[in-house]
Amino acid sequence: MKRVTLMIYDWMRIHRGWCVASLVVVTLLMVLSLTRLSYREDIRDFLPLDEEERAALNDYDRQAQTSLIVTIIEQRDSTVDDPDLLVEGVETFLLGRGTNLLIGDKGFKGAVITMTDTASEKEAESEGREPLRRISVSGTTLTAGAGASLQSIALTAARYGLSGLEFAAGIPGSLGGGIVMNAGAYDGEMKQVVREVTLLEDGEIRTLTGEEMQFGYRTSYMKSHEGAVLGAVMDLKEGDPAAITERIRELAVKRREKQPLEYASAGSTFKRPAIPGVYAGRLIQDAGLRGYSCGDAQVSEKHCGFVINRGGASAAQIRRVIEDVRERVFENSGIRLEREVIYLGEF
Repeated sequence: MKRVTLMIYDWMRIHRGWCVASLVVVTLLMVLSLTRLSYREDIRDFLPLDEEERAALNDYDRQAQTSLIVTIIEQRDSTVDDPDLLVEGVETFLLGRGTNLLIGDKGFKGAVITMTDTASEKEAESEGREPLRRISVSGTTLTAGAGASLQSIALTAARYGLSGLEFAAGIPGSLGGGIVMNAGAYDGEMKQVVREVTLLEDGEIRTLTGEEMQFGYRTSYMKSHEGAVLGAVMDLKEGDPAAITERIRELAVKRREKQPLEYASAGSTFKRPAIPGVYAGRLIQDAGLRGYSCGDAQVSEKHCGFVINRGGASAAQIRRVIEDVRERVFENSGIRLEREVIYLGEF
């Protein structure tokens, strides 16, 4: 990962004003105590920059004390004098929006690199930068940067009367992370719409076709190669804006009815087993684990495929529930569930 980080900086020095507008390097110093904060829907919810933001976070009753430094590196006319200093001897983690991430109670003593541009569109344009969350439409083709949220991409497509991304409107991740994981829901997945992906690999900008991306269930070319997704081009179909919006609304209602959205979680905790007709939630229920808990970490009674934080769970408790579920399901069915949730840091 260190090599990938250096690649990004080297590339930024050479290619200014293209797609990489800025990198946010989050260096977590001393000990990060993210306990009740670490199992939320959006990584931005636990990157407080000042006391006011810390107080705002406490409104969610997470009461987490964080000790971190956020350094925003913007690509302007000047360049980073010595990027090696930022990563020398420091473990790094390439992050999308962190929606499937569980950070340990003792924190991650390293640097998190994210391509989600936090600058406003207006500010970025005034500085001659093109943010990584930029979305553009031409005919039935939609192009977006890796930092754009899947929700904003889906809603943009709907406004232009373009169908194919309705499934993505309720997925709280970024395009970059969605491509890496081949995000999907309700019979839709990124594989179905991605024509090509631009990525940074081995210090070079490459463009891979959808087929070359080797999309599979919650996997892609990026899962087995070091690099970073920079953006993608998607082929959509013409449709009626009202009908597309209504489909998005229907899926949103379906999510609320079947998923425990009233509690913090990282979405579906486990991948669907590679066995036709077999689902993680059913296996968990059959193992008698509906409502199984450790502290405030619990297998959702609404949908067994979700491990939720009922308000005060520590990361260790959430991890304990996840691993207990995996063991019990294996004992009961002989099937080993694979996590969708990514563990980061010390527990």
